[in-house]
Amino acid sequence: MQIQDLPYPDPGVPDARSGPRFLWWLGRNQVGGQLKSLAWGLLHFLSVSTLPFCVGLAVEAVVDRSGARLAAAGGLMALACAGNTIGSTGLHRAAVTNWITAAARVQQLLARKAAELGSALTRRVAAGEVVAVSTGDVEKIGWFVEAMSRFTAAALTVVVVCVGLVVYQPALGVVVAVGLPVLALAVLPLLPRATRRADQQREKAGRATELASDTVAGLRVLRGIGGEELFLDRYRRASQEVRHAAVRSARMWSLIGAIQVLLPGLLLIFVVCYGVHLAREGRITVGQLVTVYSSVLILTYPLRHFEEIAMAYSFSRPSARRAARVLSLERATDSGGSLAGEAPAGDLYDPTTGLLAPAGRLTAVVCGDPDAAGRLAERLGGHPSEPGTSVLLGGVPLDDLPLGDARTAVLVQDKDPVLLSGTLRELLDVPASGDVDARDALSAAQCEDVLAALAQGSLDAEDPMDARITERGRSLSGGQRQRLALARSLVTDPEVLVLDEPTSAVDSHTEARIAQGLQELRDGRTTVVFTSSPLLLDRADRVVLVHDGEVVAVGPHRELVHAEPRYRAVVTRDTEDDAAGSRSRADAALTDALDDTEVLEETDALEEIEETA
Repeated sequence: MQIQDLPYPDPGVPDARSGPRFLWWLGRNQVGGQLKSLAWGLLHFLSVSTLPFCVGLAVEAVVDRSGARLAAAGGLMALACAGNTIGSTGLHRAAVTNWITAAARVQQLLARKAAELGSALTRRVAAGEVVAVSTGDVEKIGWFVEAMSRFTAAALTVVVVCVGLVVYQPALGVVVAVGLPVLALAVLPLLPRATRRADQQREKAGRATELASDTVAGLRVLRGIGGEELFLDRYRRASQEVRHAAVRSARMWSLIGAIQVLLPGLLLIFVVCYGVHLAREGRITVGQLVTVYSSVLILTYPLRHFEEIAMAYSFSRPSARRAARVLSLERATDSGGSLAGEAPAGDLYDPTTGLLAPAGRLTAVVCGDPDAAGRLAERLGGHPSEPGTSVLLGGVPLDDLPLGDARTAVLVQDKDPVLLSGTLRELLDVPASGDVDARDALSAAQCEDVLAALAQGSLDAEDPMDARITERGRSLSGGQRQRLALARSLVTDPEVLVLDEPTSAVDSHTEARIAQGLQELRDGRTTVVFTSSPLLLDRADRVVLVHDGEVVAVGPHRELVHAEPRYRAVVTRDTEDDAAGSRSRADAALTDALDDTEVLEETDALEEIEETA
């Protein structure tokens, strides 16, 4: 797999039973890249390790005054340098490729899981944790997967050099062959403690990232209720905890690094002293002493990879555990899409609650519990967060359809839709039927002032459609974001459109216009709106009251508001204690809503007359 081949056609089915199993699965799926990196690593490390032998041969040639042997030693040294250059270049390219491809595979898996679960993902995992996994954790996982081949090459090089030294000079070679494994294993007792401290640091950093992400996402609300400083104080405390944990972890890793510098130095001193003793006795030559000394000095380089792999595993294990926890989530109901083919059409029916949305009609659903309304909206879209009986579209269970077909047939817009950064044209460039023009959708969603605001904020954009939207639309108000999201849903023009409180952040005048535009643009299409707004309810062809998880009343808004106390309590915000005066307040609310609509219609008519004049 090359970088230019990304993304993967199919990232595969991960082993998400645990973090280590997930890391092992990633490594097995990159066998080709790992073997390539291993080959380049062996060429690089062995070429570097050959240099001491070349130096030893050169020293012996000088002592013996042999020009031919000196030239041969120089040629071998040049060959070793060339191998080192080629191997180092190839190893770097292969290592970076392995890192990027492993990270890309994890990101594809996370994106696919997010697409499968839809809005149910953030109900089961904190949004901040998903952000942490898809950013910093992906890099840590890629680091470990990439470091495995380099560590293997370094370990094999150490073994080969030790065997070569024993054959080349047994007296000193045995000392080195015994001493190097001791150096490599000396830090093992410290690794569990270092790993625990690294885990604590990563966990605290993950919690701080989650807190920061959730705080930024809800910053506008926090400012509104005066909770900004409270959450900032929490983040400061979490940040300080991360700093203290990082310092404790760094102390342990610095101790491990110091040991890996100290012990090789002691081994080098011992080899020199013992080698000088052997040379004075005439048991070894000066060239052999130089060779063994240089080899021990060079071997400290591959030995550093033992520390790196330990650090990589310590930092990647909690990251892999978090990624595996997200990837192990499954849809509440998933039959694998046994009814592949053309998406069905017809009435939308939920057997659990008894909710029926007739085909081609605008159905409004009133539910006193906002969370229950959100779960019902998810279920109508075919991706529920809880197991249950499948919703039927035209008599066909949505769970039996492939996920793509189900979502093409039924589109759900939740309470807090996300606007991605980019131009307005890119925002509205979504899979669509082609029957609804973007301008018509923006007009129906009453986005004229939004277009003006975007055009004013993007001076270099002549067309408002080319105006840029900041990340998550943070430069826009809540009502403006809602209207742009509604326009995006209208452009898609699905067979069934489910809207969960699409106008909760707009004023009543704009809401009345949106209700009219929605009714006109979705004429002949099935539309389900979860709302308690009288303006939207009065425009609906059919109003359904859901109470305690089941449909308890169906009818026009004007009849229900007079005949059904539970409906009236939700729509007019009445309580049981105010039942005596509820009818008059309901009449007043309905009258105000109708008056607003009439005023708006008169205003529209006057504007048209003025434009004509």
